[in-house]
Amino acid sequence: MTHIRASITGIQGYVPDYILTNAELETMVATNDEWIVSRTGIKERHILKGEGLGSSHMGAEAVKGLLAKTNTLPSEIDLLICATTTPDFVFPCTANLICDMVGIKNVGSFDIQAACSGFVYALTLGSQFIETGKYKKIVIVGADKMSAIVDYTDRKTCILFGDGAGAVLLEPDTEGNGIIDSIIKSDGSGYPYLHQKGGGSRYPPTHETVDQRLHHVYQDGSQVFKFAVTNMADISAEIMVKNGLSGDDVAWLVPHQANRRIIEATANRMGVGMNKVMVNIQKYGNTTSATIPLCLWDYESQLKKGDNLVLAAFGGGFTWGSIYLKWAYGE
Repeated sequence: MTHIRASITGIQGYVPDYILTNAELETMVATNDEWIVSRTGIKERHILKGEGLGSSHMGAEAVKGLLAKTNTLPSEIDLLICATTTPDFVFPCTANLICDMVGIKNVGSFDIQAACSGFVYALTLGSQFIETGKYKKIVIVGADKMSAIVDYTDRKTCILFGDGAGAVLLEPDTEGNGIIDSIIKSDGSGYPYLHQKGGGSRYPPTHETVDQRLHHVYQDGSQVFKFAVTNMADISAEIMVKNGLSGDDVAWLVPHQANRRIIEATANRMGVGMNKVMVNIQKYGNTTSATIPLCLWDYESQLKKGDNLVLAAFGGGFTWGSIYLKWAYGE
């Protein structure tokens, strides 16, 4: 019996037009370009402007582009999963809204919330539906409007985040390409170090929660950095060992774009040179669930069929995960 794997057969990204530069941030908080770049590698980030616009609008643009690029009709899609930390509403889910905007009807659609690891989680889940033969075409979206929850008076966090979306098409593959293996993990004891306290069922919106600025991202940078460096690097090394890969076997490391120093530490742990690491943090910042698909989108022209890719992410919760896949198209 032929083994079916889930392959990425198309990738499309979307970022808003407005660019928030380090120079502009210097006019908002006590910071400067040298301080930001030396600690994070970020030079600019894209911000979604406009009343009533949310993560779904960016996700829908990415999906529209994906469908056009792959010559896929909305009616051919069997399932859509959206990874997001910044849903448009508490309900309905952002995936429902994206489907409506792009004309995908009468299929399952739902959100996954695993913070910055969301896309890895969603890709892992979506691949199961392909491997079992239940579905033939699945869209996985990573979309986040982080500007909606960033405190632009807090220089420790406002320099980090940007807005954006990316989407991939998953289809069955019997040629040996596609998602070979995945590992996802979590540790809820990391909650105090990275969270948004207000807005959920524990602390629903009140005048007090707004006054206390509980509806913004809170991050203990040193603790998050320590956990991220260790866990993202370790899980990447773990998936390589599990599948008998050396650094030479890996064509590309595709890491979550949170901090350039974390990316470099992960590459070093894997024995992969930075010339084989996808990095675009300098122009997008941390777009949370969108970082990995935006990397694939930016580097798509450099990918070749059969390339070994290792995806790795770490996020609030804590959550982290890694995927080993063989790229399914390209020269």
